[in-house]
Amino acid sequence: MAANSYTPLDDALDILAAYGPDLANGLTSHAPMAAEALCALGRPDAVLPWVERYRAGMLPRPPARERIVPERWRDALAHEQRFTDWSLFFAEELRSTPWPVVLERWVGRLAPGFSASATHGVIRVGHAARSLAESETPARVHELADALASWASTYQELPARAGAAQRRTAPREAITEVVVVPPDRRCFSGTITSSLDALNEFPAFGPVIDLLDVDSEPQTLVSELTDTFARVYLANTHDVLSAIVFIHGVTSIAALGNVLPHLADPIGRAALRFAWQSSCALYATFGSRPAPDRIEPADVDAEALVDRAIAHGDEHAIKFTEACLSQHAHRPSPAYLAAACHALETLPRG
Repeated sequence: MAANSYTPLDDALDILAAYGPDLANGLTSHAPMAAEALCALGRPDAVLPWVERYRAGMLPRPPARERIVPERWRDALAHEQRFTDWSLFFAEELRSTPWPVVLERWVGRLAPGFSASATHGVIRVGHAARSLAESETPARVHELADALASWASTYQELPARAGAAQRRTAPREAITEVVVVPPDRRCFSGTITSSLDALNEFPAFGPVIDLLDVDSEPQTLVSELTDTFARVYLANTHDVLSAIVFIHGVTSIAALGNVLPHLADPIGRAALRFAWQSSCALYATFGSRPAPDRIEPADVDAEALVDRAIAHGDEHAIKFTEACLSQHAHRPSPAYLAAACHALETLPRG
């Protein structure tokens, strides 16, 4: 990553500060996440042109409604219309407390709702945290407030039966124990989060939270998890919707990897359990095949893949390519390059 690769991020975040978390088409805005991903890819030249094209579909920041009282913050969880209230709440905390302290405190509180907005909340927090680790600026602190607000306002817990699993294993073995929802019991109604509702009536999902052994080194576990869910992506993606679903199973865990250096060990390990549960929920409600052992290596180098992602233009393509390349650089696996190439061929161009 070039030393100046983050130079345009603050300009992009200043532009995006006027906008809220939603797009005019009813979906979630990925603008700040994709802008940071382009910086992480070492392509600062692409940031502002991409943001200028993308913001045409963004909605203005919604008005504030009511101040969130610190002692009663739980009352405001999972109220999407209170995004701006949450952003102001976190901005106030960040004015008086160093950002790593605020980040650790609230990841600990919000981790049980890892699936919020199909994991967009934690993904946005991961991108914001990485940008702040590169350099602390007012625009990046403001983006962390918005990112945490996105997570809190869309907070969603999944059903869990702690201690119900018979044994805890590594990701590639544990995924084979996850029971998928039968097709006739699935309840997709237009959004990824609508499908997760089926898990409330599917007791077999409850033990998933404890299938994973979280005692290994945290960043090693992130690598094992992203590799496993990149394989789940390859095994189960058959159209645009399934590509987007299983992309989040990888990018959410990669985002948590950006946050882990700022977390105390118990908080990080707890968050990893919920990250695992969340990606398993996507698999259980949209998938049918576990992670394959053998992956045909993709004949592509990293720079060519970056060029393809930028030319493609889709926000998921950019973020997924960055996550896969970052994870591949840390611990190489043929699954990452194969999954990134597959996504570029499957997703519609942006």
